[in-house]
Amino acid sequence: MNTKKALCKLWKDELTVTEYHKVTRDNKSTGFKEVTVLENEPCKLSFSTLQSANQNDTAAQLAQVTKLFLDNAIQVKPGSKLTIQHSGETFEFSQSGLAGVFSGHQEIMLVPFAGWA
Repeated sequence: MNTKKALCKLWKDELTVTEYHKVTRDNKSTGFKEVTVLENEPCKLSFSTLQSANQNDTAAQLAQVTKLFLDNAIQVKPGSKLTIQHSGETFEFSQSGLAGVFSGHQEIMLVPFAGWA
């Protein structure tokens, strides 16, 4: 079994990718609508808490790192909304930078979805 197939067996979460597309209504006005471009794609959502090296007088700062593991053949456009079903809960994120692409998967750093820009 190759690495890619082995990794996919571990991915129990599901990803839906939504993009915001410009549309023309009645040949007059322009608007926008959400368009689902990918549904139910197997993935793995990972949460990590990191303690910052910068400490102040009261306590160390904590930061949560959220990462998505996904098939490297899937293309996620910057600015897309990523809806992930994870352990019975639904989470919405945006991509925070370029994906790290590897031979069997890709890793995408995520930030909470804050609405369409």
